[in-house]
Amino acid sequence: MQREDLKDLMWFLTVARERSFTRAAAELGTSQSTLSHTIKQLEARLGVRLLTRTTRSVAPTEAGERLYQSLVPRFEGIESDLSSLVAFRDRPAGTVRITLSDHALRMIVWPKLQPALRDYPDLRVELYSDNGMRNIVEERFDAGVRLGESVDKDMIAVRIGPDWRLVAVASPDYFSRRPVPKTPQDLVAHDCICLRQATFGGLYAWEFEKKGRELRVRVEGQLTFNTTLPMVDAALAGYGIAYVPEDLVSRHVAEGRLRLVLDDWSLPFPGYHLYYPSRRQLSPAMAVIVAALRHRS
Repeated sequence: MQREDLKDLMWFLTVARERSFTRAAAELGTSQSTLSHTIKQLEARLGVRLLTRTTRSVAPTEAGERLYQSLVPRFEGIESDLSSLVAFRDRPAGTVRITLSDHALRMIVWPKLQPALRDYPDLRVELYSDNGMRNIVEERFDAGVRLGESVDKDMIAVRIGPDWRLVAVASPDYFSRRPVPKTPQDLVAHDCICLRQATFGGLYAWEFEKKGRELRVRVEGQLTFNTTLPMVDAALAGYGIAYVPEDLVSRHVAEGRLRLVLDDWSLPFPGYHLYYPSRRQLSPAMAVIVAALRHRS
């Protein structure tokens, strides 16, 4: 295999993963036309079409998908071997990419990361904040943050935070106009501030539990967000009831700006865990991140 073939294969992997020549070109630091020409040359050398192109999307053909699935673990192995060489440096260095929610970033990860970033100036961290359930292997993240109950079995999971719960809150102004809900079912008659889930595209159905009885309530309202933090602001402004992490609103509740309802229906669940593939060798940079974030009760 010629040296340029390795580069072309890496470029193909990027396009196949991103499903977009535009995004892939930006990531690779090249022009879209150069990237498209390179892929066409690769297809010509192999004698098979690897990508199906339309005006709106790019997707691997059957042959392209087979090549993609074959190449990903090989290139990951090369990256892992290169990362392990960092161990020979005096200080941990390199980039660690983590996907996580806005709540996990603000309340757990960012406060714990700051001392590590000061202690290791050669360490770089990329934090991708959304509420999706991303596949960290396919999307080439080094790690992700999820609730303990959501981590896949083939991942190593390290607890990074305490148990917490979601609570239903609204402003006194809102409750001056609307009755206080007594049961979760009462929420269907209220203006609720909704959360759209990035992975599935649907609205999150609020989950409650009391004395072993579990309920999922599909709520509606004037406002829908795809992250948690703006929901708190909307509740403070009187736009409805929000179902948000308790640690985001505990101060507002204590100071009377928000009122907590359905308290006995809101039970704690396993806290956040940092997770990463069990087959991947832990780089020195990743080891620093794990040590910094590990929960110490």
